[in-house]
Amino acid sequence: MQAQGYIADTYRRFPVTLVRGAGTRVWDDMGREYLDFVAGIAVCSLGHCNPQVIKAAQAQLERLVHVSNLYSSQPQMELAALLCRHSFADRVFFCNSGTEAVESAIKLARRRGHNLHGPDCYEIICLEGSFHGRTLASLSATGQPVYQRGFEPMMPGFKHVPLNNPHALKRGVTCRTCAILLEPIQGEGGVRIATDEFLQTARDLCDEHDLLLMFDEVQVGMGRTGSLFAYEQTPVTPDVMCLAKALGNGLPIGAMLAGETTMSHLTPGSHASTFGGNPVACAAAVEVVKTMLSNGFLQRIREHGDYLQQGLTAIAAQHSDKVKEVRGRGLIQAMEFHNPMPDLALKLLERGILAILSHDTVLRLIPPLVITRDEIDLLLKTLQEIL
Repeated sequence: MQAQGYIADTYRRFPVTLVRGAGTRVWDDMGREYLDFVAGIAVCSLGHCNPQVIKAAQAQLERLVHVSNLYSSQPQMELAALLCRHSFADRVFFCNSGTEAVESAIKLARRRGHNLHGPDCYEIICLEGSFHGRTLASLSATGQPVYQRGFEPMMPGFKHVPLNNPHALKRGVTCRTCAILLEPIQGEGGVRIATDEFLQTARDLCDEHDLLLMFDEVQVGMGRTGSLFAYEQTPVTPDVMCLAKALGNGLPIGAMLAGETTMSHLTPGSHASTFGGNPVACAAAVEVVKTMLSNGFLQRIREHGDYLQQGLTAIAAQHSDKVKEVRGRGLIQAMEFHNPMPDLALKLLERGILAILSHDTVLRLIPPLVITRDEIDLLLKTLQEIL
């Protein structure tokens, strides 16, 4: 389309214009159908145009679209109660995206550090290979220099250590440290899973030094791993958790969760968001959470995730000269290659499957959580043929 020329050129877009979606499928402006293993980058977890989510959003659109957070709204209160009752948290701060949720966590950690330990307690330990967002603070927390290039200097107060290196994590803690921020599974970083030992070390350090353990579950939360939150499959519980992406199934919403005492450091006027907790987005998110908590939903994700991983592992065994490793949990799975495969996603697209690559070497598969075994088989068959 000619109008594409008016959009900022900040994405390497595939040569398709998508106009319609339903369930696990999308269609372009030429009428061609695609099986979606991207899901809006782990957003449309209940499928495109989910009827129940649409119904909830439409009903709210007809009642109340927006009010300031100077007032309360019923959808926001209902969503906050749902998230807290099914997690470790007591309080929720609502915003509009994953980046904003991380920014909120950074501000909370710094405010708490200042309040309890003085103005020099502001440093946050993050991980190499991490991805936390595109705003300046979340970009500074991100452990991938490729995203930071040309935007230097980064904000001070962030230190990066290797994933799954407990000794480096211990050495990173100083009197300036106020928090440890990590993804239990690094998504953009290539579906790299934090080990139980590493997470336990992080938890122990936070307990010993009075730090906040903060989990960025923007991509891997909300059912993606087969539990409502990824931390539930680890031996630890964080103090703060960031959510977004799948929470609204396509409508923009983010959330930062924490316990009562922790969240009390953000007092009236200390942080805000004009559109955060928008009634329409919250009404949709309520339907998302209720669906994910329904009988059998999370169990099915675990079963289908195992099935996908087994299929990928079988392909890897046949192509060990090309495939380095298969890894993942639930319905976030990855196949890493020995050498760059820059055309793989385009070849899948040409065969009617949407998928993405991280750094040209890792095929990341994050389909809608309502994917079927037959659709997984189609992906596996197509990938096998291409390899």
